[in-house]
Amino acid sequence: MIFDATVIGYIAAVCTTCSFIPQVFHILKSKDTRSISLAMYSIFVLGVFLWFVYGVSVQDWPVIIANAVTLMLASIILTLKIRDLLKAKLAVKGNNGDKQLV
Repeated sequence: MIFDATVIGYIAAVCTTCSFIPQVFHILKSKDTRSISLAMYSIFVLGVFLWFVYGVSVQDWPVIIANAVTLMLASIILTLKIRDLLKAKLAVKGNNGDKQLV
């Protein structure tokens, strides 16, 4: 049995897109993004956005759907990472302001 290339595309899209779901749930549950690379996710989100634009331009539905969902999931991870970095910086600034000079 020979698979249609579009069917293979949809199956690949589901597999790669769903791979981000456990990471999103793990971060939401643990509230810990320390091991997530800001640079990696920033570059990845940009790349996925460009794949989405490409998919729209060539009207390739597996590419469009997969990258739209992946963009959403990866953007959630990136947003949580940035939020945690900003919280940590504010906490450090707050602690430094509490020090008294003797």
